[in-house]
Amino acid sequence: MERITSRTNPLITRIRKLTGDRKYRRREGVMVCEGPKMLAEALRWGAGLETILWQTGTHPPAGIPQGVRQVEVPGDLLRSVAPTETPQQVLFLARLPARALPEELTGSRYLVLDGLQDPGNLGTLWRTADAFGADGLLLLPGCADPWSPKTLRATMGACFRLPVWEGKLEDLLPRLARAGLPLYATALGEDTQDIRTLPLGRAAVVIGSEGRGVSPAVLAASEKTLQIPMTERCESLNAAAAGTVVLWQMGFGPVQ
Repeated sequence: MERITSRTNPLITRIRKLTGDRKYRRREGVMVCEGPKMLAEALRWGAGLETILWQTGTHPPAGIPQGVRQVEVPGDLLRSVAPTETPQQVLFLARLPARALPEELTGSRYLVLDGLQDPGNLGTLWRTADAFGADGLLLLPGCADPWSPKTLRATMGACFRLPVWEGKLEDLLPRLARAGLPLYATALGEDTQDIRTLPLGRAAVVIGSEGRGVSPAVLAASEKTLQIPMTERCESLNAAAAGTVVLWQMGFGPVQ
């Protein structure tokens, strides 16, 4: 195993840039993750591991694929490069999966995120979509970076199990049409239906941004709008909570 102690080492410099620069992450095709649980999930689900940094004194588990670069670093150096204040003994780089919309959507339940800007909400919904059996997340422009360290932490490993794709509305709509999947939006309108009355076993449902909700263009393209029932004294749910209700209804609500 290699050992690095210098903060100016090219690998350390690269990791800092990958942690803080969205464009650089995408250009390099690499994400930064940390913690033994995330590494265990990455190994279990066959993520493309590139490099692992181990804090001095940490014993690597069995099963690290051959060809993965492994580096031992002092604790203070790991803290200086990790995206959190208290890193968990291990930090690793993994290759990004395919991000472009697939030509054909072969699943039946998708959550569409429209301008969702909070990485914690995005990661939470990614994890929830995986738990409730969705077939993927579809991200329209304006969303937080799904590959930022904060988003990845919130997924609790779902980032290695459930696909997330990014694309424009005009590219998504024909794919939904070919798959026979209606597009619904969580918003109030003249045609709004109680979410409990509509079968969502085959559908794509939109959650809008935290501040503005679903954008006018997406609303115009949606077949119906959905309302989550709640007490009169409550005005709304945040995006992660609303998406959780939608995902549960898609996975366990009335069958189409």
